[in-house]
Amino acid sequence: MKKLLIPTYLLFAIVLLASCRKELERINKNPNEPTTVQPDYLLSNGIKANVDTYWGPDAAMDGTLLYVQYWSKIQYTDADRYIAGATGTQTVWSNFYAQGIEDFTTLAQLGDSLHNANYKAVAVIMRSWIFQQLTDLYGDIPYKQAGQISQYLTPVYDSQKDVYTGLLAELKQAAASLTPGSNDINGDILLGGNTVRWKQFANALRLRIALRIADREFATAKAVFDDVAAGGATALLPKDTVIKLNYLASPNQNPVGRNRETRNDYRISKSVVDKLKALNDPRLPIYATMPKDTNVIIGVTNGLPSDSAARLGFTKTSDAGTVFTATTAPAILFSYAEQQFILAEAAQRSLIAGNAPALYNQAVTASFVQYGIPEAAAVTYLARPEVTYDAANFKKSIGEQKWLALFGQGIEAFTEWRRLDYPQLKAAYAGALGGKMPARFKYPSSEQSLNGTNYKAAVARQGADLLTTKLWFDKF
Repeated sequence: MKKLLIPTYLLFAIVLLASCRKELERINKNPNEPTTVQPDYLLSNGIKANVDTYWGPDAAMDGTLLYVQYWSKIQYTDADRYIAGATGTQTVWSNFYAQGIEDFTTLAQLGDSLHNANYKAVAVIMRSWIFQQLTDLYGDIPYKQAGQISQYLTPVYDSQKDVYTGLLAELKQAAASLTPGSNDINGDILLGGNTVRWKQFANALRLRIALRIADREFATAKAVFDDVAAGGATALLPKDTVIKLNYLASPNQNPVGRNRETRNDYRISKSVVDKLKALNDPRLPIYATMPKDTNVIIGVTNGLPSDSAARLGFTKTSDAGTVFTATTAPAILFSYAEQQFILAEAAQRSLIAGNAPALYNQAVTASFVQYGIPEAAAVTYLARPEVTYDAANFKKSIGEQKWLALFGQGIEAFTEWRRLDYPQLKAAYAGALGGKMPARFKYPSSEQSLNGTNYKAAVARQGADLLTTKLWFDKF
């Protein structure tokens, strides 16, 4: 057998090249650049980027705010007619997964490596909030395998039932692991490192999801309400608390305000204006602006053809109020008003022991206070026959008032409108769905091409990938 002989000079060259490569790698390292991401930066950037997606043009302004008839359009009305652009649904999906699930999964892992349980808990709470937005919009989604791209390049879709129940477990664990007085949460631009408030936010999300599944999984929902109640009064948000991201001046402005810097094609919907007027609701001049050329607030019918909408005139119709469109207007993630609506319905349905009418009154009052309206005005308002709580038709009472209270929170309002079936809205005037209204977002086309097998399995289980396909939680 012949031996392969390598010349000495060649061996020397190989060693020299390897040595040079190591030296080049050492030289090219930037001593001022961290080799691992800093958790405070990851947290602040993750909160800002994902709240922007939630509050911004694709998920809200050209989507859910139109579907639930808070806003309408006076130009470029395709979105208001349920002709959804492919770019918008792709952006929502991509941003929530790439800027949300990935980043907060990384932050949770950093929490483990830094032995900071609070960072991990906050990461899990924010990640759960994002997953909740995704499943509320799309239905079945990648959940258990999401955020692990090195292991799962084409993640499996989990059923909406499994997503919700998984989130309930994750949020419970996260709330339990938060430790006040230790492990600072730097970079927390949402709650200022307040671990008590983070625990309350986690519990609030648990109650939101529990009510979401109550029509399908009543026993599971009741167990969640029982568990949160066992935590005592401090487990829930205190009176008039609002979980919100306070925006700053450009470039950290409200995405609605950023939109208004260059365009003005959105208006307040005639549906919500008519309801507020019918109830003599003092929130009307807060939710809507006065047009320049009139002395009366005028909403625009949803889904008009572009030529018809344009003829109405920019100066003769009302935009949404500045509490939503100003540069520094906050984005609301959860409020005491929503919490009390949840508790009112839970009491009505025997998920908790409580006085449903009293809790309902607290919810409506909290919505008034949230926008600077005195409690005395709420007392007068609640005495109106159309507003007084009706236990025989609690879905109408809660559904209509929750819709008014959630104004601006497009995704949550759209989801609760689907679940409660109130208010009874009419489809867009020139809608493209044959008189029907959207019940979900369609999956982005990239999923068909890049994750086709799992996409097809989800569609086979959930139903056709159409705007009109009802989701699992939407039983009635």
